[in-house]
Amino acid sequence: MQYLSTRGGSEPVGFCEAVSQGLAPDGGLYLPEHYPDLSGVASSWSGLSYENLCFEFLKYFATDLSEKDLHGAIRSAYSGFSHPEIAPLVRLNDYWQVLELFHGPTLAFKDFALQLLGNFYELQIKRTGRELCILGATSGDTGAAAISGLLGKSGVNVFILYPNGKVSPLQERQMTCTGADNVFPLAIEGTFDDAQSTVKELFGDLSFRQSIGLSAVNSINLARILAQSVYYLYAWLRLDPSDRHNTTFVVPTGNFGNVFAGWLLTKMGIEIGGFRVATNQNDVLHRLFGSGKYHLGEVFPSLAPSMDIQVASNFERLLYYFLGQNSDHVNEVMSKFRKTGSYTFEKFTLQGFTSSSTNDVEIPELIQKIWSENNYLVDPHTACAFKELSSSSKAVILATAHPAKFPQVFEKAGMTKPTSPTLEALLNCKPKKYSVGSDPMDVRSFILDKLNRE
Repeated sequence: MQYLSTRGGSEPVGFCEAVSQGLAPDGGLYLPEHYPDLSGVASSWSGLSYENLCFEFLKYFATDLSEKDLHGAIRSAYSGFSHPEIAPLVRLNDYWQVLELFHGPTLAFKDFALQLLGNFYELQIKRTGRELCILGATSGDTGAAAISGLLGKSGVNVFILYPNGKVSPLQERQMTCTGADNVFPLAIEGTFDDAQSTVKELFGDLSFRQSIGLSAVNSINLARILAQSVYYLYAWLRLDPSDRHNTTFVVPTGNFGNVFAGWLLTKMGIEIGGFRVATNQNDVLHRLFGSGKYHLGEVFPSLAPSMDIQVASNFERLLYYFLGQNSDHVNEVMSKFRKTGSYTFEKFTLQGFTSSSTNDVEIPELIQKIWSENNYLVDPHTACAFKELSSSSKAVILATAHPAKFPQVFEKAGMTKPTSPTLEALLNCKPKKYSVGSDPMDVRSFILDKLNRE
């Protein structure tokens, strides 16, 4: 299997190279050159464990890894999850089920991909003998999950940018209390979009990338997307066969990676009823679906901070297919968006997608309502998925984080704060972070200094 850039200016590469690069040299995002047809085989996988399903799925894509290495990477990735099913489905009523994605080491859905990505990096280093410098931006959960997945990995240094004061205190502690010498949490002034823009600019410096072995842990890395496709397939296989084609997956998302991972299955012959994109008050995606206008607005800090995003990086991958896999057209759209912060599509209809937006007043109200009606506690991001959700239509709601990561929201809702032993232990640790300007040259200088490079 070869991987192509959405912008068409880079040579095709294999899986391991696409993973180690993260972002294509031309600034585009990698996608498979073709997709397997799973329509005939998927139903036979319904009895597989999560790990075995992951193996059967990923062996179509990780074709330059041996089956032994792929099996080992998957087994190791999910051995630290606290629930035996890894991604259990919990029924709320006759119509709604919740896919719990918070049983990993950092209590967020990002663990599914980043525990595995860390193992892929380790295999790549063994194959090439070249060390890797991992760079990422986070609005909260990605940074903690990336750091967790890379702890103890030889030959890896990790630099994670996050907006100072704009992630939850517990999310910050997850990043800054590791005690690891190869982990550098960088608190920048600004927003997640500023951090993400800095990361992309540094990746655009090909000489810098190559000199330090730079790789990306954000969902611009295709391995992140493919690993997340697995839990959609796992949930779909656990639905009654008569419900699979009419069940909507409701996905809290800001960067579009999580919902795109599910949509990819439709290109493999998996019949899914649809996808609902659930945003917070930073609703660039909701506005796009409603108006066809992709417009960069101001980021307003919210009670669901992991979705405080205005530039949805993975939208470019969907755009590639929306524009008929025309890389020239993708380049045109992305170039205009970079220059003006806006692009309007004359006819923008995405079959199978709907969307919603939830503000900070509504989030505590929804948490209370879900608890009182279903005796089920959700975090503020997952709460957004219940906005305007039909009470008579089949839905699988993705629960993206453990409620205990956001205790201040439950105070606002007048509810008892949920707790987690994993998070409580962090309160006794001394955090260590670094303050760095958001300018790419500041971050570049910091990285080179820590790597003892000139």
